[in-house]
Amino acid sequence: MDDVREQFGRSVKRLRKERALTQEELASRAGTSVPYLSELESGKWNPSLAVIVDLALALEIQPSELLADLKVSRDAEPPKRRRPVE
Repeated sequence: MDDVREQFGRSVKRLRKERALTQEELASRAGTSVPYLSELESGKWNPSLAVIVDLALALEIQPSELLADLKVSRDAEPPKRRRPVE
């Protein structure tokens, strides 16, 4: 099963293309950079809740729609975190 970051990235890309938006247009609407959006679409980053909301607003959808297609296996390892969980 694909990493959830990759699944999320594919969802963002699909929704962006369905709306005939370029990465530049979506990044501008969401208040982020094109390189960051590109890396999100490639599954390289874990988006924060704030970024998910910003993308949803820019795409004129509910945040839950960005997560609707994610499939998580109970056996899957959680994504690596950049900072320790306290």
